[in-house]
Amino acid sequence: QVHVVESGGGLVQPGGSLRCSCVASPTFFSRSAMGWYRQAPEKQRELVAFISSGGATNYVDSVKGRFTISGDNAKNTMYLQMNSLKPEDTAVYYCNRVLYTSQSAAPGASWGQGTQVTVSS
Repeated sequence: QVHVVESGGGLVQPGGSLRCSCVASPTFFSRSAMGWYRQAPEKQRELVAFISSGGATNYVDSVKGRFTISGDNAKNTMYLQMNSLKPEDTAVYYCNRVLYTSQSAAPGASWGQGTQVTVSS
């Protein structure tokens, strides 16, 4: 089952900004940590940022200071503000639950279509 819809990606120049959005079903979003994952060419999918139901946030070192994750419970929407984008950020970005036990998605998790972020001159 697909519980989320990602949008907001695009083609930007290095140093530019994008804001990705993830609209989730209420039951999927509620009482769960939610995160943004990305998969770059020739690399495995990685968790880059997540936010707990209480609002605490975590980031992978490579995006700290540049990316900000936030959520709007009333809109069942999560955002990823990406600033100072680098070519290395080029990837398909996905949102999904983050299991508190492993700080990763479940092995059999279903994924949305993702949104392509391309950073290039």
